[in-house]
Amino acid sequence: MSLSMDVRILELPLRHAWTIARGTSTFKRNVIVELSADGVVGRGEAAPNVRYGESADTVTEALGRLAPALEGDPWHFRVLSERIDEALPGNHAAKAALDVALHDLAGKRLGVPLYRMLGLDPARMPITSFSIGIDDAQTLARKVREAEPYPVLKVKLGAQAVRETFGAVRGATSKVVRVDANEAWGPEEALRHIEWLAERGVELVEQPLPAADVEGAKWLRERSPLPLVADEALMKASDVPRLAEGYHGINVKLQKCGGIREALRIIETARACGLKVMLGCMVETSVGIAAAAHLGPLADWLDLDGNLLLSADPFRGHPVVDGRICLGDGPGLGVEPQSQP
Repeated sequence: MSLSMDVRILELPLRHAWTIARGTSTFKRNVIVELSADGVVGRGEAAPNVRYGESADTVTEALGRLAPALEGDPWHFRVLSERIDEALPGNHAAKAALDVALHDLAGKRLGVPLYRMLGLDPARMPITSFSIGIDDAQTLARKVREAEPYPVLKVKLGAQAVRETFGAVRGATSKVVRVDANEAWGPEEALRHIEWLAERGVELVEQPLPAADVEGAKWLRERSPLPLVADEALMKASDVPRLAEGYHGINVKLQKCGGIREALRIIETARACGLKVMLGCMVETSVGIAAAAHLGPLADWLDLDGNLLLSADPFRGHPVVDGRICLGDGPGLGVEPQSQP
């Protein structure tokens, strides 16, 4: 049976300008992939990130080169996903879009949601955090007010104004707060910041050091009063054993690793190495967020809010109630396009 592929780029305006340690953006260009077989359509999403040398253009070019790897029985979605991964180096966002579309297609043809295909219990879904980008104190306070429905916040910090930025957030809320430095600090600087943040009720710190600083991470892990979570330092399952020496947990993103198949391998490897697991995201529509959310019961922490950062989501996914993503019974990802006005 042959699969047909349709690809389109979406320009997605953001609710607020999004600032992290690496820069600021006001919109995202993501790519939606649709794979069709027997009149059934499976969807996946690529949310390329400049940190990994990817863009909407590199994704579409990679998808063209990966198309021959889709030849075969779509029921063998794991085999096809492995073939896709081997066909081209890098290009993980493009691979993630195809892998997710294959899983969505299989679930729809079976008539069951993805979590059921994977044998997971949606009642074990952790609460997701809601992310707040770097901004001035007045805007940060407003963002905290807008995030009232979400019981856990994740605050982005950079190389400058660390205490001012976090202080503006903490001054506006007593909620559980996580911090993400996006590789902005050096080891000794990170320890000073982390000790200060620990006194202000922070739950964990994500990627405080540059991903390549393996020795610095080991040094910091021995001294940190807070759990350290690797994000940019993690790409594939083979990275996990090394990271166990420098971190307490890992942040698994489908867009980084190439999809659901590799994400499951990473999670199992992390558990074998005694690490905790966060499931995270890029700025994505409900297609990409749902794909990760179906793996949510396997995680300790969730940071699946990328669709909530959009000014308008072109897809209808799973509602968030009191900070918890409520997976429905729809087949596959359980996501459909928003009805047109």
